[in-house]
Amino acid sequence: MKRAKREVVERRAIRVIQTPRHPLFLFALSAKELQAVADISRVFRDAEGRLQGYQRPKVKRHVRNITEYLDSEEVIFPNPIILALNSAVIFKKELGPRVDGGQLESGVLCIPIPAPGQPRPAWIVDGQQRALALAQCRRQDLLVPVNAFIADEVDVQRDQFLRVNSSKPLPRGLITELLPEVGTLLPPNLAARRVPAALCDLLNRDRESPFKGLIRRNSMDAEARRNAIITDMAIVTMIKESLTHLTGCLFPYRNVATLETDFDSIRKMLLLFWTAVKEVFPEAWGLPPSRSRLMHGTGVRAMGRLMDKVMSNIDINGARAPRLVKAELLGIRHVCRWTEGHWEESGLAWNQIQNTPQHIRLLSHVLIRAYTGNRRTVA
Repeated sequence: MKRAKREVVERRAIRVIQTPRHPLFLFALSAKELQAVADISRVFRDAEGRLQGYQRPKVKRHVRNITEYLDSEEVIFPNPIILALNSAVIFKKELGPRVDGGQLESGVLCIPIPAPGQPRPAWIVDGQQRALALAQCRRQDLLVPVNAFIADEVDVQRDQFLRVNSSKPLPRGLITELLPEVGTLLPPNLAARRVPAALCDLLNRDRESPFKGLIRRNSMDAEARRNAIITDMAIVTMIKESLTHLTGCLFPYRNVATLETDFDSIRKMLLLFWTAVKEVFPEAWGLPPSRSRLMHGTGVRAMGRLMDKVMSNIDINGARAPRLVKAELLGIRHVCRWTEGHWEESGLAWNQIQNTPQHIRLLSHVLIRAYTGNRRTVA
């Protein structure tokens, strides 16, 4: 039986050799062709909780604005769509010498069009809103510039996605969730957040964690987001402060020189402290921030700074550790106004606490002064 000929989009392209493993291609596709060969890899978690994809949810208003422009009389579309191509894509170079020291060569890029229901050979790394607008516009023959690289590995695609969007208003929560999944060398500002992001993910998925299912992630479906009341950035920042400050209780568990991290000890410390917090303040735990400032970004950050003081006096491997941590927290319970009343030293009502540096600092001082005062009294 004769096999049906496979449809292919053929485009003249320039191949740029930066690294032999991942060459770059510069070419153009029509709006219709882009839809046929490229997919958007939405971020979500599978049944086992593994992170899949990397793209943020679509922004309907932004897509609509681009579509309206594309349907107008005069259209200039200079910003390229960036694609990751799989190895099924073939480049046929033209005869003749390379230029620019052998790093540039021209040819024809052959991109197969998959059969219905089959995966497409390209993923959109940057330009998903523009691609969605192109799919909706009337001018399906409009040619748009495309930059592409060959990469079957999802971690390479995620790495490029983070780098391309690092200076754009990419949702911080999406960056936080993707960071632990990227294995390549990252810029310093992103690398510093990788370990805290991984620990945030651990706290949200660990069966023994008091935070399980409470931390809001970009990959959550609508039902899970209804139960997720704490922003992941509050957790990440709390952990990052303790990991990077010399006085942080998590600081000793990260080797600054080798960047090795003792995740087991950090997990044990975080679970010990925050489980005790949940037990000492049961009436304030698990409520949305509008009803409990303990679940608010300011409450999490302030309690994180108290954690650094409390846990520095606790042997996390000792049998009495859970009881000791709980006893330390019971000593500050009388000053806390998470769900009602006024914080006496500040005069602020419980629901006047806002996520500002001033209020984080003020609440931290109140809690730490109460803790140190209680320890002097007990001593």
